[in-house]
Amino acid sequence: MGGQLNEVVDSLKDDEPLLDSVLVHMGSMYSTLGKFEKSMSAYRRAIGNMENIYGKNSVFLITPILGMAKVLSSIGRTSKAVEFYHRAISLLESSRGAESEDLVIPLFGVGSLLLKEGKPVEAESPFLRIFNIYKKLYGENDGRVGLAVCSLAHVKCAVGDANEAISLYRKALQVITTSNYMALDDSIMEKMRIDLAELLHAVGRGKEGRELLEQCLMITEKYKGKEDPSSATHLINLATSHLRSKNYVEAERLLRTSLEIMGKTVGPDDQSITFPMLHLAVTLYHLKRDEEAEQLALEALHIREKAFEKDSLPVAEALDCLVSIQTRLKKDDEELLEQLKRVLSIQEKEFGPEGEEVMITLKKVVFYLDKLGRKNEIFPLQKRLSALGMKFKQRIQH
Repeated sequence: MGGQLNEVVDSLKDDEPLLDSVLVHMGSMYSTLGKFEKSMSAYRRAIGNMENIYGKNSVFLITPILGMAKVLSSIGRTSKAVEFYHRAISLLESSRGAESEDLVIPLFGVGSLLLKEGKPVEAESPFLRIFNIYKKLYGENDGRVGLAVCSLAHVKCAVGDANEAISLYRKALQVITTSNYMALDDSIMEKMRIDLAELLHAVGRGKEGRELLEQCLMITEKYKGKEDPSSATHLINLATSHLRSKNYVEAERLLRTSLEIMGKTVGPDDQSITFPMLHLAVTLYHLKRDEEAEQLALEALHIREKAFEKDSLPVAEALDCLVSIQTRLKKDDEELLEQLKRVLSIQEKEFGPEGEEVMITLKKVVFYLDKLGRKNEIFPLQKRLSALGMKFKQRIQH
């Protein structure tokens, strides 16, 4: 299909009727297929033709310009994409006015890119404009206003104003819910609840965060059933919250339920099951049920070794958990040291020799070398630890 279209288009002159709409269609089609160079080529030709026929300020240019901006965003050419979005905004403002709803798409494109680029202060302005456009057109209790408020919450979160972000997230959820703009189990609504719950946990308001996670679970169970895989995700999130608050008995109950669901949906050997498995191992460790914890950690390790490479980060994570449990079970120190050395080499490969995780594991290695009386091996590692400690302090200060 693409090849036939190319042949037809290549044989047409630039002033051919309907060529522009064919080029725009091709740009969109290639973009969907991930063929971004071909997509840009089609959009570029469409823009050039339209400029020649209608002039550089024509409203007809908006569709290919927005298409081009989207493709540039997809391939990470952010500053160029922002340029195209700004051009679309200027064209729309001059043809349809500064408060036209058509401005929402390019304004959202610019805001999202700036946020992604770590420029939240600049991102606030386009999102604020979207909020004002929707508020003027539909009133402040419309669901679209709620979505605009959610974008502003992202901005506040990115600039570190957690309390304002929490307040905006709550307002957004309330407006969208009361206006019935979206179904309660819509994935956008669900993500907003989870983002807000994470933020609440981060500022030490775990109880409020848990209430939102419970709400997510309740909605999923009501609309999708208790055996749905997404129920397992919410159970794990909720269990993690209880684990942070040291409610180990409740965390155990929730994790066992999630494992039961996942055992039926993904199967007992799928790598995704190791996530709640290790969480449960940690929970049982806190409940002083070390033998059970060890069995789960070993099982998780074996699944991950089969699913990933043996020197991969998920394997190191499972090994690290296992070592902590086996330390209290007074397993052989030589064996524990070897496992820690394996964790260390994986971490060095993944994070580099100066990673924070590397420093933590180095301390554990030094502890076991000392315990085993291997003093001659300790000195170079302590020297390295000391240098790492200094670098880490400097990094925090800056």
